[in-house]
This record gives sequence, structure tokens and C-alpha cells, in this order.
Amino acid sequence: MSELKEYEDKMKRSLDFLAQQFATVRAGRANAGVLDQIQVDYYSSPTPIQQVASVSSPDPRTLMIQPWDGSILRDIERAILASELGINPQNDGKVIRLVFPQLTEERRKELAKQVRKYGEESKVAVRNIRRDAMDKFKKQQKNSEITEDDYKGLEKDLQKLTDDYIKKVDEMTDKKEKELFEL
Repeated sequence: MSELKEYEDKMKRSLDFLAQQFATVRAGRANAGVLDQIQVDYYSSPTPIQQVASVSSPDPRTLMIQPWDGSILRDIERAILASELGINPQNDGKVIRLVFPQLTEERRKELAKQVRKYGEESKVAVRNIRRDAMDKFKKQQKNSEITEDDYKGLEKDLQKLTDDYIKKVDEMTDKKEKELFEL
């Protein structure tokens, strides 16, 4: 099973990446994860918002961004407007507030479609990892580094591992979709 460890780690990283993608999909309530992909031009260097400001959630529908350096307030506002977040920041000169409106049914369906797309991309990544592993094992068997029985055992174990990770992707996708349609 140690031969599969490297591939299991890769599959786990695929799940971690999927979780990061899901965090950027807003589900009607304020979640600082939606800001993860937004970069602010800070001293001519693209920097994540969380590295130049504190982000808090005073209530379930609001995010408050308070920069440590007041001079970048406008830059943060511009970065949010330029992103695909779809929320207009409210700047009062000290902090920026992002008020998350209730999602419309149409927007929920769009986001659910995006969530399913992310899930499908993650499944493809897991299957590609399986294919790479199988190619390696075939080559090892062809070069007589492993026996036919070892190869068959690895193939079976790898398929079970792949099925487990595909199931986890489906569970994560279903959970995120349910979250989107909660009122």
C-alpha cells in the first residue's frame, strides 16, 4: 500500500483545492473565504486582502474589512469591484463593508452549476492521478519490477482509493449545493 501513498496524497490535495474553490462561492451568508482570490496592489505587489487588513463578520450577512494601512482603502475597494464577487463595497473612509444580499433563485442555480463544474473538474483530476499511477505500475510490471499478482493487487487498491475520493468529491459537492439552497 506504500506504493499508493504518493497518489493518495495527490488525491487529497485535489480535495483540498476543491474545498478552497467552494470557499470562494458565496452561499448567501458572509464568508471571508470569498476574498481569498482577490489581490490588492500593495506597494506595486499583488497581495491577498487578508495580509493587508483584518476581515471580520459583524453579522451573518456582512463582512467588514479594516486595512492596517488606511492609504490602501481605495485599492481594496477597486480590487473588490474588479473581482467577480458581484457585491458593491461600502467605503466609509475607515472600513469597507460588504453586505451580502439574499441570493435569488436564479443566482442560486448559477452558483450550483459552478459548484458542480468544480466538482467535475476535481473528479477528472482524481481520475488523471489514477491513470498516471496505472501507467507507472504497467511500466514496472513490463520491466519485471513487480509481479503480475502485485500489479493486479495495486490496480484493485488504486481503483478502491479512486472510488473513495470520487465519493468524497460527490459528498462535498452535494453539501455545498444544499448550502446554496438553504434559506
